[in-house]
Amino acid sequence: MAGAQQRWPQGIPKQIEHGIQKELKLIQEMQYEPFFLTVHDVVRFARERGILCQGRGSSANSIVCYCLGITEVNPGKMQVMFERFISKERNEPPDIDVDFEHQRREEVIQYIYQKYGRHRAALAATVVRYRHKSALRDVGKAFGLDETQLQLLSKSVHRFNGQLSLKEKVKQSQLDPTAPQLQQIVKLATQLVGFPRHLSQHVGGFVIAEKQMSDLVPIENARMADRTLIQWDKEDLESLGLLKVDVLALGMLTVIRKAFEYIQQTERQMLTMARILGEYGDDPAVYAMIQQADTIGVFQIESRAQMSMLPRLRPENYYDLVIQIAIVRPGPIQGDMVHPYLRRRQGKEPVHYPDQRIQSILERTLGVPIFQEQVMRIVMSAAGFSAGEADQVRRSMAAWSRQGQLEIFEQKLKQGMQQNGYSETFSEQIFRQILGFGEYGFPESHSASFALLAYVSAWLKHLYPAAFTCALLNSQPMGFYQPAQLIQDAQRHDVIILPIDVTQSDYHASLVSDHHEGWQLRLGLNQVKDLPQAAAERITHARAQQDFTDIQDLATRAELNQAELEALAIADSLYTLAGHRAKSFWTISGVEKPMPLMPQPHFTEATPLLNKASPLEQVKWDYQSTGMSLKAHPLSLIRNQLDDMNILNSQKLWQQPDGRLATTAGLVICRQRPKTSSGTTFLTLEDEFGISNIIVWGKLCETQYPVLLSAQLLMVRGRVQLEDRVLNLIASQLINCNHLLSDITLTSRDFC
Repeated sequence: MAGAQQRWPQGIPKQIEHGIQKELKLIQEMQYEPFFLTVHDVVRFARERGILCQGRGSSANSIVCYCLGITEVNPGKMQVMFERFISKERNEPPDIDVDFEHQRREEVIQYIYQKYGRHRAALAATVVRYRHKSALRDVGKAFGLDETQLQLLSKSVHRFNGQLSLKEKVKQSQLDPTAPQLQQIVKLATQLVGFPRHLSQHVGGFVIAEKQMSDLVPIENARMADRTLIQWDKEDLESLGLLKVDVLALGMLTVIRKAFEYIQQTERQMLTMARILGEYGDDPAVYAMIQQADTIGVFQIESRAQMSMLPRLRPENYYDLVIQIAIVRPGPIQGDMVHPYLRRRQGKEPVHYPDQRIQSILERTLGVPIFQEQVMRIVMSAAGFSAGEADQVRRSMAAWSRQGQLEIFEQKLKQGMQQNGYSETFSEQIFRQILGFGEYGFPESHSASFALLAYVSAWLKHLYPAAFTCALLNSQPMGFYQPAQLIQDAQRHDVIILPIDVTQSDYHASLVSDHHEGWQLRLGLNQVKDLPQAAAERITHARAQQDFTDIQDLATRAELNQAELEALAIADSLYTLAGHRAKSFWTISGVEKPMPLMPQPHFTEATPLLNKASPLEQVKWDYQSTGMSLKAHPLSLIRNQLDDMNILNSQKLWQQPDGRLATTAGLVICRQRPKTSSGTTFLTLEDEFGISNIIVWGKLCETQYPVLLSAQLLMVRGRVQLEDRVLNLIASQLINCNHLLSDITLTSRDFC
């Protein structure tokens, strides 16, 4: 009970104490004590090393897990349901998922191996199966196709033609679909789809055995050093009843820990997640920022879909965030539960409950079942199911669309409800609702864990934008946005961004103090493309010994070769020592290698009059070398051309009324095509004023998918949709405008 006393220093509430005794009794009965203590030990190790971690998923329904420090969801503030985590009827080992910082998870993995030995601990495998693209590549390779032909075949398979057969997809390539060899390749590849291709490592499923692991399951050495892999996947292991711990990686935990470090260094303030949630957990200013969808970089609520929902749902507290995270999922949208909830929240639709029992279950979600735990409580309360039987209903919901397993509960559910006084009509209505819910149910415990991180990251973004952005940049790759978008968002929040400079920059981004401007963010040498990390570290090491006097001194003491100097020059990071890019290139061309008789070569030469590149040329080189530019946004350089074409910027697009025809253009920074979107693609365009959201219906995607896939600068004609402070442009025509920014290489993060 020591953990409970730490969690409730003022005294353990009786309800919590009763819950603890109930859980401990079942844990003892199922003989799961070693499992809980093992997970506790792993979490203890991480915390002692300063590695942020947090349990999520069904384990957040356990008061014992909260007391052991495994989870952070306070059961006193949630309606926890232990049976969602452990059930006697289910007779399966519990599933505890623990997230660790993604850049330090390997330390945790190696601790497990060191403590239990690789003969007793191993990672589960996952079976990678053939899909259209991999089947075409492997069969084509077996038939002797060269790499160019294989690439053409691979490119013929993409999400935008996912509904087509493999034969139809290949017809869209530049290869001759009538060639006998290609027809044979397509035929064999079609047969191969769905077959196992190879074993890969599970994202984090660890199995720890009491004795020799090889006596239980087949094992092998993983490709990564110092790792052992079980040759079975997690479903096989669960069927055997083996206990599994999921040691998962989460980038946002890395961001939060780094932000805490930067704030401690700059503000001399010690922050923890517990302190933020305890002392600053209901900051109205943070929620005001969230309501405005100002959430780039914020965990779980930064996607286009979430940002479109935030101004409608307008979260005001922690539980609103729990709902926000859960409701923007394919299921609730497909189940038509989003709009009823929003209408009721906005007071546009009355809330009805059949009786007080149902009201007590659905009151927090305004009568709309959003979470799996709510369905379990409904069948327990209204139909008299035991907690274990209710969990079986939950498990059957996931398989309903494939196997119809829920129907085995239909008679018992209806009879139980009628025995409890509900009419036959109402019992039928509830069962149909559960059938529909089965496709989209989301665990409340899962969302509750994520909501904690969402609030902490939003709080950091609002109060410490420089430290938060610095942490995001130093935790890449992660999230929906690339460094260019994170930096532009920081600038919109009045963060001063300083360019890469070999005389000032560390390897990673850093915070530097200015007495007049406060803390500023200096970009790191790691943003320079084609500059090896070893070279960047030699630069910072040599600079720590003595400041560089010129380019020759830099090249000599940091032992830089010509390619490394060129990478720095292209990135305009030599300007302090040599001037603008043209001068930098001239200077590095005269760098001499050290010789035995002249270890520190130094020659003085006159610098010719070299013109500075045009603004467009400078931005082009910036994007080529770092993927971003602090000098100007590319669209600002062609704004006059766009104005002449009556193309609205993102700011003016907001001034258009709902339903008006409009044209806008921007850099494509994100393409999203959810599997459940019926072919609809969501685009995010960026210009010098902000971002615009574009909706491209499935039919337009089919006819214009080459433009959709290839355009870096995209012009969109369509109709404005403005509702509940959310703006979208419904596309009717897409135009590739890459020629307006020729030679600028742009990339997007696509989820297609």
